[in-house]
Amino acid sequence: MNAESRPLVVVTGASQGIGAAIAGVFSRKVPCRLALVARHRENLDRTAQDCVRNGTETGVFPCDLTDPVAVAAMADSIRTRWGVPDVLINNAGAFHPGSFLDFSVEDFDWMLNANLKSLFLVTRAFLPGMLERGRGDIFNMCSIAGLKAYPGGTGYCAAKFGAVGLTRVLREELKDKGIRVTAVSPGPTWTPSWEGSGVPEERMMPAEDVARAFLDVYRLNRRTVVEEIVLQPQEGSL
Repeated sequence: MNAESRPLVVVTGASQGIGAAIAGVFSRKVPCRLALVARHRENLDRTAQDCVRNGTETGVFPCDLTDPVAVAAMADSIRTRWGVPDVLINNAGAFHPGSFLDFSVEDFDWMLNANLKSLFLVTRAFLPGMLERGRGDIFNMCSIAGLKAYPGGTGYCAAKFGAVGLTRVLREELKDKGIRVTAVSPGPTWTPSWEGSGVPEERMMPAEDVARAFLDVYRLNRRTVVEEIVLQPQEGSL
């Protein structure tokens, strides 16, 4: 397979955690090209170095995914270098706890921007090209917090419920267009954000396992789509 025929995989939030694990799994298991997107270039570069060591052509595209102008410029850069993505993995997001009355308007806006608006902007930037080609895969990182609410989840639950709803809309609109759409909703997963929390690593899912779910769904026959997938630690959620 020559380089131009290898699928182009775009991963947002690829600088650490599940996003970095997704990039690593694809770089090891699929002959592909990887476009890695996140806010911080230093961490992106570390993820990219690991992928390059696996023999994968990899580019880094630092971007504030809540900024429409920045997202449009990032998408233009990727298309100029490689063309239209075959796989778009909207993994970027953020978490900030807070009860309803303690949550400020600024906190609420930030959570919606990081977890929902970013998904909308990135998908809108790439979808026209995928529609023109008539083929592609879109994965949206949702959460069990988008399926079941909990106290203290004012901003996060609102954003993730929105992400699940938006993903379902995309699935309905794109099912006859050759584009598969999947919502991935993991429970507690060990990432750097849990360090110092007091919760033992063995109580959570490894990020690598969640990343492999993306790959396994992608590898299915194109006549098959996993619309939604939920992953939980064996002992259940925290």
